[in-house]
Amino acid sequence: MLIRVGSRGSRLALTQAEFAAQRLRAPGIELAIVPITTAGDLDRTKPFGEIGARGVFVKELEEALLDHRIDVAVHSAKDMTSSDRDGLSVGAYLVRDDPRDALCGADEIRPGMRIGTASARRTAQLLALEPTLSIEPLRGNIDTRLRKRGERGLDAVVLAACGLDRLGLSREIGLRFDAGDLLPEAGQGALALQVRAGDEHLVAAADHEETRVRVEAERAVVAAVGGGCLAPVAAHHDGSTLTGLVAAEDGSWVERVTGDDPASLGQELADAHRRHA
Repeated sequence: MLIRVGSRGSRLALTQAEFAAQRLRAPGIELAIVPITTAGDLDRTKPFGEIGARGVFVKELEEALLDHRIDVAVHSAKDMTSSDRDGLSVGAYLVRDDPRDALCGADEIRPGMRIGTASARRTAQLLALEPTLSIEPLRGNIDTRLRKRGERGLDAVVLAACGLDRLGLSREIGLRFDAGDLLPEAGQGALALQVRAGDEHLVAAADHEETRVRVEAERAVVAAVGGGCLAPVAAHHDGSTLTGLVAAEDGSWVERVTGDDPASLGQELADAHRRHA
C-alpha cells in the first residue's frame, strides 16, 4: 500500500515530513513524500495578515488531500486554522516538542534592541515586555531569517524553538522564553497529520493522546475568540493550565485568562478585545 505524504518544500517541512513518515512506516506500507508549494511560500515579503494569516501554509495541502493527490498532509499545528476544513480531519498529533519561542542572537531582552519577527503575536508580547524595542518585519525560512539577522545588523530574531531543535540548530538559541513572558501560538511544537474524513486509520497508530488533548484545547480557544478579532491571539496548555491571550499589536495592552473550558476562555478574550477596541 502506497501512502503519499504531502509537505511544504522547505528544509524544516521536509525534515518534519520524514519524521512523520518514520512514525507511519510498517510492513506492507510504502511511503512517498510529495512537496507542495503554499501561498505562504510563494509570497515571502508581505506580512502574514495581508496574505491570510493562519492557513497560508495549509490551504494548498488541504486541497491536495481533497483532490486525492496526497493521502496525508503534515502540518506544523500552529499553522492550521482553528477549525477543521469540511471533509478533512486531524488523524494524529505527534508527540509535542518544545512549544516555546526562542531568542536567537542574544540571551536576554535589553532596552532599545532591534528584533526581527513577522509575528503579530510575538511583536505584541515583546513590546509589552520592553516598550523601547524596535521590532522589524522578517520573513523567510529559518536559515534565511538567521542569515538576515546578520545582514541587517539586528540584535536578535525570534523563532520557534522546536524548528531550530529539529534542524539541529539549538546552538543558535540564546534564550527560550518562558510562556509567562511569550505565550506560544496555539499548537506550536506539535505536528498534525491531516487526512480525508474516514481515512483516520492511516495515521491513527501515530497519535499521541496527551498532545491531542492540549492542542485541541488551544485551537478551541482561538476558534471561540471568533473570526472578527484581528488582534494577536494565543493559547497554550502546559498540562495543568490552559491559558489564552489577546493583545494590542503595539503591546499597549495584554489580557491573559486561564481556566478549563476553551469556549469560556475564548469568550473572555473576545470580551477583553471589545473593551479595548
